[in-house]
Amino acid sequence: MNKFGERRKATPFNQNPKFSIGIDLGSNTLRVVKRDCRSGEFVAEYEKIVRTADGLQQSGRISEAVVERIVQALKEARECVGFEGAALRAVTTEAMRRAENREAVLKRIEEETGVRFEIIEGSEEASLTLLAVEGRLKALHAANNSFVLVDIGGGSTELIFRYPGKTLSRSFPLGIVTLSQEAGSLEKVGELLPEKLPPLREFVERVYGRYGRVQSFVATAGTPTTVAALKLGMNYRTYDAKRINGTRLQREELAIYLRKLLAMNKAEREKAVGVGRDDLIAAGILIFEALFDLLGFEECIVIDDGLREGVAISLCD
Repeated sequence: MNKFGERRKATPFNQNPKFSIGIDLGSNTLRVVKRDCRSGEFVAEYEKIVRTADGLQQSGRISEAVVERIVQALKEARECVGFEGAALRAVTTEAMRRAENREAVLKRIEEETGVRFEIIEGSEEASLTLLAVEGRLKALHAANNSFVLVDIGGGSTELIFRYPGKTLSRSFPLGIVTLSQEAGSLEKVGELLPEKLPPLREFVERVYGRYGRVQSFVATAGTPTTVAALKLGMNYRTYDAKRINGTRLQREELAIYLRKLLAMNKAEREKAVGVGRDDLIAAGILIFEALFDLLGFEECIVIDDGLREGVAISLCD
């Protein structure tokens, strides 16, 4: 039984599966990926903005409109990716951790789609994300002996320190959706953000004080990948994860792309970063800048792989 009062249920699993499917229902986006277990290649994917945490900051509940968006997205994902015959695991994170009505919401989603979600804790979220990112870094020959991985989500941010033979991670309730909704405007985000940072700063200082600084800074999730896409001249429709993986971002570039984003009209921003994300990425960039400063880096490596890939890899392995 986990801290949400739920018994951990066995996930339906095919022994030695040919394909695995990882589903990640985050605080803003539903992400699905299918992996060929024999070749190790990701062969299909689906992503849709469902804004799971929409209104959560104010009401403490997942709304009816959100549930309908999730159900519709899962039906589309089944058609697009093909769930039949594959080992499948669906996980959900910070928004569901916070929601008062999470049990009713997940029960309805399962009844209407056949997909049963597990609410995973921050430690497992970090472990699965690290599994995917570390594999990608090795494939890119970009792995160092030590690094810090930052995962900036819609409802939480994970800091994961990787040293030889040791991993230290912590999840913080600071995300682009929840912060944006609490603040109400980008100006207020800038004013509110410093109040949210002391727990992150304390964790970083404690880890560095005991184990020393890490060699590199790695970032995943929507904000870093979107800024990398802007740098490479891509928009939401032309986004290519293969080109994103390994892209290096300088801290000073964040301000440049934030200014470019804010100079666009709404239609231009939606084309650049996606419908339903244009009001969030700006807040994410401010969080991203703050993390550069907290961690003491001027450059980071961006990786597209994240929780959904980690789930799919773990099912194969």
